[in-house]
Amino acid sequence: MVRRIASQVHKQVSRLMRVNYIKDEPAWYEAVLQFPPLPLPPKSPSIRHESSRHSKLVPPKHKPVNIAYLEDEVRRQFFRDHPFEAFRPVSIVEGGAVAEEHPVQGKDWIRLSQHGKCPSPEDAVRFAVNLHKYHKVSLTVAYTRAVAEFRALRAEHDIASSFSRMEAEAYGAVFPSEVERTFQKEDMVYKAPERKRALDEGALLARKRWRAILNIDSGMGNTWSKGHEYAKLQDQGIRPRHT
Repeated sequence: MVRRIASQVHKQVSRLMRVNYIKDEPAWYEAVLQFPPLPLPPKSPSIRHESSRHSKLVPPKHKPVNIAYLEDEVRRQFFRDHPFEAFRPVSIVEGGAVAEEHPVQGKDWIRLSQHGKCPSPEDAVRFAVNLHKYHKVSLTVAYTRAVAEFRALRAEHDIASSFSRMEAEAYGAVFPSEVERTFQKEDMVYKAPERKRALDEGALLARKRWRAILNIDSGMGNTWSKGHEYAKLQDQGIRPRHT
């Protein structure tokens, strides 16, 4: 019999006797039914004292070192001053290899435009740190100069893009908005079944109109001689001309 709690033993014996698993009634059965054992009291949780709990805590011996880079501080300040730069789409797809560093680095990097006419926020941050490290410029002056060149290059790029758009529109180019482009894509999807049906009908009609046009002259005329002329020329040693 499986070991059970004392208050459940007589209940288990009653179930076994009901299914005739125990044939004879145990001698203690009636006595236990008249005087059943007391149920066990619920286990009370142990009392914990706040003072003793805090006294056992031991501060760790080794604490992790705070890792901070100068670029993080400059980047935080840059996006605080230019919050809308965070909304520009950036591709985070990684290629098969790590992109190579720009050849202009260190003391040779004195102008932000050396890394391109349309710099990214990361270029401005790295340029400020580069001025601070390699040109012995205070971080405040380096950041102010980097931001000024960044804004100038971005303004130049925006003006050039605006004039390029105006010139293209003058020559007849059309630049639909995002809403118009979305409607055009929806129209293409809606018209796709009709276009497919028209192409299928056109292909079916083309197959029906198809006929073979043969213009083969092997030197034996256009009449079919059932191979007799070919065999006759072979017997004479004349090679047929297949043109």
